[in-house]
Amino acid sequence: MQPLRHLVPAWLVLLVALVVGSSAQAQELPDFRSLVEQAAPGVVNISTTRVVPSRYQQFYGPGEELPELLRRFFGDQIPMPPGQGRERGQERHSLGSGFIIDADGYVLTNAHVVEGADEILVRLNDRRELPAEVVGVDSQTDVALLKVEAEGLPTLALGDSDGLQVGEWVAAIGSPFGFDHSVTAGIVSAINRTLPRDAYVPFIQTDVAINPGNSGGPLFNLAGEVVGINSQIFTRSGGFMGLSFAIPINVAMDIADQLRADGHVSRGWLGVVIQPVSRDLAESFGLDTPHGALVADLDPEGPARRDGIQAGDVIVAVDGEEVERSSHLPRLIGRVSPGNEVTLTVMRDGAERRLEVTVGAWPDAETDVAAGKSAGGARLGLMVGELSEGERERLGIEAGVRVRQVEPGGAAYEAGIRGGDIIVSVDHRPIASSDDLVAAVADQSGERALPVRLYREGRSLYVALRLEPR
Repeated sequence: MQPLRHLVPAWLVLLVALVVGSSAQAQELPDFRSLVEQAAPGVVNISTTRVVPSRYQQFYGPGEELPELLRRFFGDQIPMPPGQGRERGQERHSLGSGFIIDADGYVLTNAHVVEGADEILVRLNDRRELPAEVVGVDSQTDVALLKVEAEGLPTLALGDSDGLQVGEWVAAIGSPFGFDHSVTAGIVSAINRTLPRDAYVPFIQTDVAINPGNSGGPLFNLAGEVVGINSQIFTRSGGFMGLSFAIPINVAMDIADQLRADGHVSRGWLGVVIQPVSRDLAESFGLDTPHGALVADLDPEGPARRDGIQAGDVIVAVDGEEVERSSHLPRLIGRVSPGNEVTLTVMRDGAERRLEVTVGAWPDAETDVAAGKSAGGARLGLMVGELSEGERERLGIEAGVRVRQVEPGGAAYEAGIRGGDIIVSVDHRPIASSDDLVAAVADQSGERALPVRLYREGRSLYVALRLEPR
C-alpha cells in the first residue's frame, strides 16, 4: 500500500501548511477589540483656549491710550493686522487627551496640555462637554490633575507599571490631530529611560504611534489596565517616528495623590551638585565600572553637607538601589518624602561607606528659593543664597545672588544657569537678594526672553532666560 501522502497533491499539502501556520501566527497576535470597548468611555478629549496679548497690547500694554504722536497721524485708528483689534487678544487653541481616574470627575493628563490655559474643556466619549478646573500641576513630571463637575463617570483600571517588560504589547487611545478615540498599538521598546530634561521620570519607551493630540492619553497593557501616560515623542518632522515615551502610571498616581491632597508636590532634596562618572573618573575613584553620581559641590545649608556627604564622594546607591547613572539620583531622592531618612552608599578614598541622610524639601520662595510660582509650576527652578559684603568686595560687584542649586529641566537650567553662578541682574534690574529675584520674574508674562547677567569664574556673561508663559 502506498503512503497516504503520495495520494495527496504536493500543492495541497503546501496550502494546508500555510493555512495552519497563518492560523497559529494569528492566534499569537493580540486582539484589542474588547480592550477598546471596555476602556474607550474613560478616555477624554481635552481642548484648551489661551488668550495672548495683541500686538498693540504687547507694545503699549493693556489699557494704554494711543500715544499722542500716533494720534496726530492716525487719529484713533492705529494700523493693526487684519482681524485684530487694539485691545482684543488673540485666542490660541490646542488639543490633548486625558482619562478619568475617579467617578466624581478627576481627570489625569499632561501638564503641558493645560499649561497657560485660560479655559479647559473636557469632551467625554458620550459627547458631553464639561469645563474643567486645574487641581494642580507638576511640571517636573509633566502630570496635571483636572476636575470636572460630574458624578458616576466611567473610570479606567490602573495597572502596575513596575511590572512592565520589554517586548510586551501595549495600546494607546487618544485624539491625534483632533481625531477622537484613535487606537494605536505596539510593544514596550525599553523601560527606565532618562530623557535630557526630565530627571524625575523613568520613561516607558514604546513604538506605539503617538502624535500631537495623543499627549495625556492612557497607555494600556493587554489586560486593559493603564500603565502609563503618553507624554513625548522623538521626532524630526513633527510627527511619529517610532519613538514614544510614557510616564509610568505608578509615578503619575503618586503625583496625582499629592496634587489632590495638597495642590502641590513635595519632592526630596539633598543639596548636591552632581556630575556623571566617566571611565577615567571611575578608575580614579576606585570603581570597577563607571556608575553612580559624583558630588561636585554641596549647598552649605543642605541635608547632604549636614549629614556628612563630601565633595568628591560618588553616590552609588540609595537605600540599596543602585545609582546606575548620575541622572538616576534626582529620581531616587525626589520620590522620598522630605523628613525621611535614606541610606546613601558612597565611594570615598577608594572605600565604600554608608551614611544616613535625612532628606530635605525643596525650599520655596518664602525662604531663599527664587521659584516665582505660577499655575504652571516653578518658573525658575533654582535656589539662591545672598552674598556677604566681603564676597561682593572680593568679586568687585555691587549686587548679586549665588546660585546654590538648579532644578534639572527648569527655566534656569535651560537658559544655561548653573550652580555657583552669581546672578547680577535680570532684565536689567539689579539683583541683590532672593526677594529681588522673585520680584524680577513675578510680573513677567513669558512672552519674551529676559536677559540675565551672570558672573562666572571671574568673568561676566549674559544668558537668555525664557519663562513659562502665564
